[in-house]
Amino acid sequence: MWAVSTVTMLVLAGILPDFRLQSADGESATHIAVTAAFGAGAFGVLSALVWPLLVRLLLLVPALVLGVLVFVLNGSLLLVALRLNPASSAEAAPETAVVVAAVMSAVASATGAALAVRDDDAYRRRLYRLADRRRRRLPPGPSAPGTVFLQLDGVGHDVLLAAVGKGVMPTVAQWLGTTHRLTPWRTDWSSQTGASQLGILHGSNHDVPAFRWYEKDTREVMVCNRPTSAAELQRRAVERTGDGGLLTADGASRGNLFGGGADEQALVLSIATRRRGRENRSRAGYFAYFSDPANAVRTAMSFVAEVGREMGESTRARIRRQRPRVSRGGLYPFVRAFATVVERDVVVAAVMGDMLAGRTAVYADLVAYDEVAHHSGPTSRDAEKVLERLDRALALIANVAEHAPRPYRIVVLSDHGQSPGETFRARYGLGLGDLVRAGCGLPVPRRAQRTHSGAEARAAVRAALRRPVEEGGERHRPSRRSEPLVLASGNLGLVSFPDVPHRMSKEEIDARHPALLTTLANHPGVGFLLVRSEEHGGVVLGAYGAEIPLGQLDDRPGPLEAFGPGAADAVRRTHSFPHTADIMVNSFHDPADGEVLAFEEQIGSHGGLGGAQSRPFLLSPLVFSAPLEDGEELTGAEQVHRVLRRWLRETDGPQVPVTDEDEAERAA
Repeated sequence: MWAVSTVTMLVLAGILPDFRLQSADGESATHIAVTAAFGAGAFGVLSALVWPLLVRLLLLVPALVLGVLVFVLNGSLLLVALRLNPASSAEAAPETAVVVAAVMSAVASATGAALAVRDDDAYRRRLYRLADRRRRRLPPGPSAPGTVFLQLDGVGHDVLLAAVGKGVMPTVAQWLGTTHRLTPWRTDWSSQTGASQLGILHGSNHDVPAFRWYEKDTREVMVCNRPTSAAELQRRAVERTGDGGLLTADGASRGNLFGGGADEQALVLSIATRRRGRENRSRAGYFAYFSDPANAVRTAMSFVAEVGREMGESTRARIRRQRPRVSRGGLYPFVRAFATVVERDVVVAAVMGDMLAGRTAVYADLVAYDEVAHHSGPTSRDAEKVLERLDRALALIANVAEHAPRPYRIVVLSDHGQSPGETFRARYGLGLGDLVRAGCGLPVPRRAQRTHSGAEARAAVRAALRRPVEEGGERHRPSRRSEPLVLASGNLGLVSFPDVPHRMSKEEIDARHPALLTTLANHPGVGFLLVRSEEHGGVVLGAYGAEIPLGQLDDRPGPLEAFGPGAADAVRRTHSFPHTADIMVNSFHDPADGEVLAFEEQIGSHGGLGGAQSRPFLLSPLVFSAPLEDGEELTGAEQVHRVLRRWLRETDGPQVPVTDEDEAERAA
């Protein structure tokens, strides 16, 4: 590697005008070669010794900023290396040093990998360096198999099968034909990562009605990917179940919202609190990966390439006037690059380190597909490219398993799918919040009032209230606290009235805003509503005056019929949650093409009922028992949790505790 780095430096000195290894008067070839060899060696030593310290100091730097600093710091190390030789006249402009250092690191990484793959021991040592360097190296693990759970965020069952059929995911295709079985499962009404992963890792997602919701008792908006909310949701789940989680026995949690009871956690949102120690612990995975300068440069270069790729694809979509389409400007290219490059590389490296350390159970979330599908569409070319790269990551992890100190069984699963469709605002010219304000008799922004949908909303209000809606701002605007709070989770909307301390009933809402429920239920972009009823306990409302008590949904599905089997159970379960919103709004769904209408700016969405979003997958080794008996359907994240716990108990290693629910399932 030293020799290759020396040759690389000599080549770059001959190509780049601002990089010289000799003085202006000229020097012998031998002197130039010695200078290059010394510089390459010094750069290698500095990278090995100084770089990890620099990365440790940068743990508190935002990840997007760290991607830029990688190049600057690497170039600075090269300048220092060139100046360590007192007999050398080598010099480089700062911007050139950045380029030289990046190329040398990339070449060194490729050379090291090429040399290491010829020797299993060397290959294993190199991969182990990707693990958390702060963790003490563990002794070889037991002979009992370990289990790795890899979550492909947002990849639906049908999307996976389509990718396999097109040859996009050859690794998954090979497993399906030989060692694994594929099982679809059905999410809860809240088909999003917060509810699904909390249920999978901790066995309970009770009282998680959506991705974001308002809690009247605390007067706070809970958001599943907010660290404080994630920590609180995990605390509640542990309190309900009395169990730490799926990973309590020598487990590791990587890149997840929740810890699952694992001792080893990195990039886990629920521990990213304000306390300095926990913050550093949460981000330790970044240090483990970026402490290798070659990894840092390679990932940074891929990051820049991904930003350029997104800008190109977005420009192409605008030129072609592609529909549906959402805005992909601002910081989104960098957010996408972080999810598809940095997060993927760091999490995969952490999983490899856990396997080489012999951990019993590892659960990791790869969010790349979900992020891209939101903005490009679930079946777009962009999304397929991400699936290709995820498949290569699966192949790499499977390869590492061959060098681990114990055998590993790899389970691949998803937390939800994604349903296509344009946004509610794009189709009707107004958002759900605008429609709710119109139904309440509050002023609607002019941008919405000039649309066909705005006219529909005003007409419904006039019919119910028998008075016109004012075009300008109302003179007697209600106080902000009495106005409805409207939140969106994909194609699921939640309407709450913060000034009312309890969950309002249909009768109370009708008395306060006589046109609101009619306006919402009869809008063509709305599929159905769920509200509490003083007479029936809970009712589902639909167009043309449909009002069906929850207890009668099995015989009279009404507006739920388009959403398929299981919709009634999902709605009834959510109705039982203490923090369900005053009005739950699920968008229109077309069963013919699976389309829904997102209340957020997404053309691939999830969070409610309708289409592929409710149908994720579970890809499991055949050596495990079947998830369910033939003919049964795997329903809900909590049931998936029980299946995964059973599989962990089927190994001979450390066991997760057996709960009362586990005993009941075993008896059944």
